[in-house]
Amino acid sequence: MSQIHARSLNAQDYKTLSLAALGGALEFYDFIIFVFFTTVLGALFFPPDIPEWLRQLQTFGIFAAGYLARPLGGIIMAHFGDLLGRKRMFTLSILLMALPTLAIGLLPTYETIGIMAPILLLLMRVLQGAAIGGEVPGAWVFVSEHVPYKRIGIACGTLTAGLTIGILIGSIVATIINTSMTQEAIHDGGWRIPFFLGGIFGLFAMYLRRWLEETPVFVEMQKRKALAEELPLKSVVVNHKKSIAISMFLTWLLSAGIVVVILMAPVWLQTQLKIAPALTLQANSIAIVLLSVGCILYGLAADRFGASKTFIVGSILLCICSWMFYHLVSVYPEHLFVLYGMAGFSVGIVGAVPYVMVRAFPAEIRFTGLSFSYNVAYAIFGGLTPIVVTLLMKVSPLAPAWYVLALGCVGLVIGILLHKDINHENTAQNKLASQSSLT
Repeated sequence: MSQIHARSLNAQDYKTLSLAALGGALEFYDFIIFVFFTTVLGALFFPPDIPEWLRQLQTFGIFAAGYLARPLGGIIMAHFGDLLGRKRMFTLSILLMALPTLAIGLLPTYETIGIMAPILLLLMRVLQGAAIGGEVPGAWVFVSEHVPYKRIGIACGTLTAGLTIGILIGSIVATIINTSMTQEAIHDGGWRIPFFLGGIFGLFAMYLRRWLEETPVFVEMQKRKALAEELPLKSVVVNHKKSIAISMFLTWLLSAGIVVVILMAPVWLQTQLKIAPALTLQANSIAIVLLSVGCILYGLAADRFGASKTFIVGSILLCICSWMFYHLVSVYPEHLFVLYGMAGFSVGIVGAVPYVMVRAFPAEIRFTGLSFSYNVAYAIFGGLTPIVVTLLMKVSPLAPAWYVLALGCVGLVIGILLHKDINHENTAQNKLASQSSLT
């Protein structure tokens, strides 16, 4: 049995990972394309006579609403995912993302309908948040239950890399639009193009997922009638408090890396250092490519060396590289690509986050446990981070650097605590190991 658990990935595993990662990339593009056009959306959906800092704060507030809506959608979809099947919810989340993305591309602006413009934009972001709340945890659970136990790290790292590729697609689309169109043309309607593309991407991703199969772990639980007998969320909250706490802190680390270094940095470079939008987006694309590479390598490291060593080394690297990026790019702007690329690679530690989280909960409540921990933490930390960092930048322009440094220290502490593996304190590891023999 140990040989089965440690076997290499086979053709079916690669097919599952490829389809799940590609679908996740297209859906994640839908969710984050908003951030690449915050400046334009702020100008079009809010009154023209408000201060620039307030406009930016309000725009990021609408962006944050997508994160605040994640727990509700995530918990509901996870509930049915634990009771009815992973694949059904995994497919439903795509449709729930594609439709509001298309709708954003059709929305009238403030000049046309006044205050209703930002209200409708807010509503669409809430719907997007509900969809992504089920997508990310569902994807991690889905791939981890398809692959052998000893390959969970590389599976989750690859899937996370796929999600970050969605950010890259958004960055590339934004770069093409900013380089091929004038700012006037973008304001006149060019900003709608990426949202139309997002809706098409979402529907295509939903089509792709019809080729996926239900996870062997869930099928076996159905056969053995081992599905959760009580409300999955109740079981999670009552019996797995420590798993929830560690998962939430890891999500805080993940949100700091993705939101601050990847999503907010281009705006920071444009507003604080006055670097051209096209140049910042090119640098952002490089950072995302290296982030994806980092996710895969950190996933491999988790399989090979364990979570503790991976997070200790990865968190230290995150602190060093992000600090160098924010402090040196203003002095050496000619090294923007190198500095941003190093920071992006260091954020790849987030690829090891799901490795810990999927192993922290037993199979019958895994989807709900992971979704609850991840989405509630992301709603708090990921949703409020843009607002907090924006306010802190009124005190210091290097506020993003201090924020990421603090969270890197949190990751270091978690790595030390993980030396006593959380899986020794519940039965998740043994259950997943035995169930993985089915693959």
